Amino acid sequence: MNYLDRLSASLKQLAIKAEQTDLKNSRIKVHRLIENTNLFSVELFTSQSDKFTPYIKEVEQKLPELDRLMKANKVELSTLLLHRIEQQISALTNALNSNAALHQAPKLSFDAHNKAKLNRAKSQSKFKNATKKLFLNSQQLYQKLSEHHEFERRLMDMVSERESQRMRCKASENAKLSAEVLALHQRLGRCRKAISAIERDIELAEKRN
Repeated sequence: MNYLDRLSASLKQLAIKAEQTDLKNSRIKVHRLIENTNLFSVELFTSQSDKFTPYIKEVEQKLPELDRLMKANKVELSTLLLHRIEQQISALTNALNSNAALHQAPKLSFDAHNKAKLNRAKSQSKFKNATKKLFLNSQQLYQKLSEHHEFERRLMDMVSERESQRMRCKASENAKLSAEVLALHQRLGRCRKAISAIERDIELAEKRN
């Protein structure tokens, strides 16, 4: 077997490995991160692909030309072409053997991207839940505040009513009405204290929001 035959046999083995590797790469998600990215520089191959097979075919197409130059005894040209073919075969062999490493950096990037995406989703979910909770708390507080204001209004009406009754009542009833007015004022004081507390809670809730 001459040297040209050995090159052809090596390329056939590489072609089988390239086809298997291309198939394997097409089935892994991380390969999508390097899709449409050339595996080799344009200085080394004219082919542009993220698959190995096109590069193998490019080298295979050079063999007939190498054979013609060698038979024509064009030593300089055949030597240059042979050197080029050997460079390409060496690059393909190394790349095929390093296919896993080729995907390692994109895999780390892919994993980091997914992790960041998951963390963002969790953060957004937490933020939405917190916002919803704060919104509900604010709603409840405003509802509570409204109820206490209504209670305050009713107490003030009751105080006015008892004061009016006390001004018109008999002396025997005055003490009883005075006690009721005092009790109403006490309830009114507690109500207003509760209103102040609710207003502070609303202010804190809105600051957190």
